[in-house]
Amino acid sequence: MSADNGQMRKILWIAIVLNLLFVGVETGMGLWKNSLSLLSDAGHNLSDVFSLLLVVVGLHLVRVHSNEHYTYGYKKSTILISLANAILLLVAVGVIIAESVHKLREPAVIDGVAVSWTAGVGILINGVTTLLLMRGQKGDLNIRGAFLHMAADTLVSIGVVISGLVIHYTGWFIIDPIISIVIALVILVSTWELLRDSMRLALDGVPEGIEVDEVMELMCSVDHVKDVHHMHIWAMSTTENALTTHVVVDDEHAASSVRKTLKEVLKTKGITHATIEIENGDGCCDTAC
Repeated sequence: MSADNGQMRKILWIAIVLNLLFVGVETGMGLWKNSLSLLSDAGHNLSDVFSLLLVVVGLHLVRVHSNEHYTYGYKKSTILISLANAILLLVAVGVIIAESVHKLREPAVIDGVAVSWTAGVGILINGVTTLLLMRGQKGDLNIRGAFLHMAADTLVSIGVVISGLVIHYTGWFIIDPIISIVIALVILVSTWELLRDSMRLALDGVPEGIEVDEVMELMCSVDHVKDVHHMHIWAMSTTENALTTHVVVDDEHAASSVRKTLKEVLKTKGITHATIEIENGDGCCDTAC
């Protein structure tokens, strides 16, 4: 296990404990004060706890060594977990909207001050969790998913605080389900990118941030390379990208050095696992590069 992997697992467990405690507090207050916005936020926070647990499982599976049945190990499971997280959030959105529509028809009396204080604690917990995940989210789709959830939750908690204050000073109880619908829309927006990226990687699409034309141009800039074709780029996990391709060279004696150079330049594009088949094109008039 790498140091970064181990450190991130510790951060995730801290985040899980903090958010699980807050879910209990928020659920209790939501039931006591009859606040749908608190209950919907608690439900979303609970889904985030499951999401964080799935990320921990993914970090564990990515360490499992390859075997005769799974020659890449279980690295691909991190992509499936990321997709599962996105689907879980979409389900949460559906539940929140359904409950909100019901409350719009029959608004309930709510203690606005209690709602605001409870959501204020959520701002603190979600904000701390977001900061803890900030560094790890840059290079891992799974961690980025958890980071986006926590960042959205922080904004959602701010919205709940505002709704509680509005209820306290104006008595507009209908603001509670309205805020819940806003919460659902915020979750939906933050989930879309995660769902899109997860689906792309699950279907072996080219990972976000990698352009095939740019990769081909970079490879063609290497000495002795005359053509690059049959290129495939996909994600082995949420942190590792792979490539296979055929490369035509004008000097078969330079094949070994060309292959080594190509693998080094591909790493600058985030492609760490490259399989390159060298073909001899000495005397070929093809100038595809």
